[in-house]
Amino acid sequence: MSSAPSGLEKRKAEAAGPVGLVRRDPAWLRATLIAVAVGFIAIAVVAPLANVFTQALANGIAAYFAALRDPDTQHAIKLTLIVAAIVVPLNVVFGIVSAWALTRAETPAKTFLTSLVDLPFSVSPVIAGLIFILIFGQHGYIGSWLRAHGIEVVFALPGIVIATIFVTFPFVTREVMPILQALGNEEEEAARMLGASPWQTFWHVTLPNIRWGVLYGAILCNARAMGEFGAVSVVSGKISGKTDTMPLLVEKLYNGYAVQGAFTVASLLAFLALITLALKTVLEWKNREALRIAAESELTRDDAAPRLAQHLA
Repeated sequence: MSSAPSGLEKRKAEAAGPVGLVRRDPAWLRATLIAVAVGFIAIAVVAPLANVFTQALANGIAAYFAALRDPDTQHAIKLTLIVAAIVVPLNVVFGIVSAWALTRAETPAKTFLTSLVDLPFSVSPVIAGLIFILIFGQHGYIGSWLRAHGIEVVFALPGIVIATIFVTFPFVTREVMPILQALGNEEEEAARMLGASPWQTFWHVTLPNIRWGVLYGAILCNARAMGEFGAVSVVSGKISGKTDTMPLLVEKLYNGYAVQGAFTVASLLAFLALITLALKTVLEWKNREALRIAAESELTRDDAAPRLAQHLA
């Protein structure tokens, strides 16, 4: 015999209403919330973005491309791309290694290390830049030794790269960790049981499962690397034609009343941001799919063996 429903169950049933009926918010409330959200996005995002492109093209296409041909502008673009090309691969490697270590290795310091990964999110980029000045600057802890050996870090490319790595390294780690946690380690254990080496296990088992998370984190890392201002402004010295990145050059040109040049570089940054947004949207969907599949999959070692044997053959 089935037991009678409890008082709590009755109250839940009454609150839910008739069976099959889904409660919905009033139409006027939904319309109001949508209108507020759309209005805020239009005012805070779309209008400023449109204004950047409008101001950049206000004097015509010829003036726009003339501003792009300026030597300082071309050097800033080149330096920004070089920094991103160095930082993103390094952070991808670090992100994969740190995410694997934090999800697979059991250590008493795991909580502390996880919090340490989030440190750049809680520390002001300007403070981070000052820390690197105190370490690598002329009067810093190792600055005199570096100078004696002819090594330039601060006010040079290495300092910009180090500062950018610091502010961007959590992105890949934070995107890969949830996927590894959802996947578990059954497939990796099955691969080891089949005699796979650590590299084979990573290449054929782990990496295919986390690839969308890695790409998503790399896109976010690249966007932050190209747009970083605070930490880079401190360690670069803002030397024209040497250490100016695109965000620093925009500020310098605008403060120098070179409005055409400032909005031209800003429009290029905005265009790169739009490309990043499009890639981010696609990869975010792929990443959600990977998490969903990982959550739904309850692969046992016996189930994994035939498929892994085919991969590792």
